[in-house]
Amino acid sequence: MNPYIRKVTVISGIVFLIGSLALHGQILRDSSTLVIIRQDIDLLYNFKFNDARNLSDEFIRHYPDHPIVNLISGLTTYWENYPLLQKSDFQESFENDMRKCIELSENKRDSANEAEYLLASLCARGMLLTFYSDNDMIADVIPLAISTYKPLRSSFEYTSSCTDLLFFTGLYNYYREAYPKEYPVYKSLALLFPEGNTETGIKQLKTSASGSVVLSPESYYLLSWIYLNFENNYSESLHFSRTLHEKYPDNDLYKATFIKNLLLIGKYDEAESLFSESSGSDNGSYLSAQLSVFKAILQEKKYKNPALAEELYNIGIHNLSDFGSYANEYIAYGYYGLSRISKSRGENHTAKIYRNQAEKHAEFKKISFDR
Repeated sequence: MNPYIRKVTVISGIVFLIGSLALHGQILRDSSTLVIIRQDIDLLYNFKFNDARNLSDEFIRHYPDHPIVNLISGLTTYWENYPLLQKSDFQESFENDMRKCIELSENKRDSANEAEYLLASLCARGMLLTFYSDNDMIADVIPLAISTYKPLRSSFEYTSSCTDLLFFTGLYNYYREAYPKEYPVYKSLALLFPEGNTETGIKQLKTSASGSVVLSPESYYLLSWIYLNFENNYSESLHFSRTLHEKYPDNDLYKATFIKNLLLIGKYDEAESLFSESSGSDNGSYLSAQLSVFKAILQEKKYKNPALAEELYNIGIHNLSDFGSYANEYIAYGYYGLSRISKSRGENHTAKIYRNQAEKHAEFKKISFDR
């Protein structure tokens, strides 16, 4: 799964649409509706879906035929059912909303509202690409990605509109250089695009994190992702993951990222305190499955209880299997743990089998919790 697609999360697109362009468009000239949409997005970030729907009703009454209505609807479906899996009962509704948004955006475009409708189309396309990529639906990714290139190039004329765009320039600058180094198979493809600069990219993202009006959360998350997975600087990433969790404590993605970060730097007590905050999670949820692996790491590392750790690793791996390729990262952590435990018992052949399974599932193989 491409981490570039996955980690530039769906919400960033809609936030970008409403906040980062010059004031061109119907909604962007309506300050009261703009406030409502910003509040709605903030609620979605914190998984307050009922409250978000109530706010959505406010702007739907004023703009019932605007593509942003379908965009918000699809966004809500995506996050309320996160991780949204292929063949989910909600897949059709999500795809229909995104396709309708694209259709409305491209049919209603005019000079006065060009930026607003162009970005609505790009956001919907980005959300669909995220869903297809996360579920390894390559046959759907390729044609959509190809058809998205032209509207994406058209958006470049707006890059000087607002400092919030530092999020996107920073993302490009960093990933253009870092991604081919992490995945050498993409080096030849990267040569087709202008060079970036990782230091400049990080600097731009930090400026966006501290100063953006609406893209601050996305910038914080991307920085935590970069420092965790590409730079392997876990202490540096902690500031960003902590900030996100404190601002959006009910966001499962941010919570899991923060717990993982704490475990990687050995802050076991603080990580454990977050388990109790999540005790009400549905036992069949993605977060619950992730927590089984986190608890196993804690039993192995803090309490030196390999028997219980082994049990929890196996529970986590089993429960994570329900979530397809979304769960590969955490399944890998489980197998790394089982490999360590087997090796400590002198079961070297079994340890090697588990290690191979971990390597098979791991996206970033430097994160194994071996230390």
